[in-house]
Amino acid sequence: VQLVESGGGSVQAGGSLRLSCAASGDTNSRNCIVWFRQAPGKGREGVASIDTDGLKGYAASVRGRFTISQDNDRKFLYLQMNNLRREDTAMYYCAANSFRRCGDGYWRPSDFPYWGQGTQVTVSS
Repeated sequence: VQLVESGGGSVQAGGSLRLSCAASGDTNSRNCIVWFRQAPGKGREGVASIDTDGLKGYAASVRGRFTISQDNDRKFLYLQMNNLRREDTAMYYCAANSFRRCGDGYWRPSDFPYWGQGTQVTVSS
């Protein structure tokens, strides 16, 4: 499984960005895909998930502001981020595992064997 993120950048608070994750490799190994983020000095935090059937989950901190989506063939996944805040500043990663369902609200990084290299999002006031 290979995951490649893109779309990060710098934006002012209140602005928007759309991140992309190009996914390839064994489809059964990437049933569940989660966007994680890691701010300096903090652990990795899952923010949104989507599974093969399109079921979505969100962390409370981003619910209503972020939207996860995927193409029909699951070669590309997206994270639309609106109304960005300074606290959204982090490196953003997409990660995958073989779980049939991702769950909602919390994801353990240790459950995900496949990771992209990350894309940086910086939000300034």
